[in-house]
Amino acid sequence: MTLIFATHNAHKYKEVKAQMPAGLDLLYLADITHEPPVEETALTLQGNAEIKMLALAQSTGQNCFADDTGLEVAALNGAPGVYSARYAGPEARDQDNIQKLLNALVGHRNRKAQFRTVIALYWHGETHFFEGICHGTILETPRGYQGFGYDPVFLPEGHTQTFAEMDLVQKAQISHRGIAMKKLIDWLSVRDLQ
Repeated sequence: MTLIFATHNAHKYKEVKAQMPAGLDLLYLADITHEPPVEETALTLQGNAEIKMLALAQSTGQNCFADDTGLEVAALNGAPGVYSARYAGPEARDQDNIQKLLNALVGHRNRKAQFRTVIALYWHGETHFFEGICHGTILETPRGYQGFGYDPVFLPEGHTQTFAEMDLVQKAQISHRGIAMKKLIDWLSVRDLQ
């Protein structure tokens, strides 16, 4: 069985591929197309995941899924949220987004945050959604060189390492995307993957 992940992000693909069960071949957009990413115009994570998933399903006719993830910071009323990837602008790098976030939190004692991922799955003509949440704290300075996005400043609840200090296996066990993917994989595991 082949499943296509609607992302151009090689880091995301690597994380997700490491979780896939035997017998399921995972591809991503770099494997099948050179078209630019679909514009994410929804106001919710679920809406953006569905936009990307439907675009891929319509162009390939194959089973596929897309995700959208947001970092929701309590002191910033849930920002950057759905705008996490482009918080510092449409061409922002991870470091730019992190710096804008740290600047916005100067003077705030409450640094609680959560990462939230919503996955939209297209499976034989039907759409299914899976959500994962990881609670944590935003550090004042980045730590670690693994991962991507806000990983260097996100310390998951109950842990002493940031996501950027964890390897893929550690991160997948507790991360928002890992939790959502486990739900998707559990859902697939009770179905015929032929």
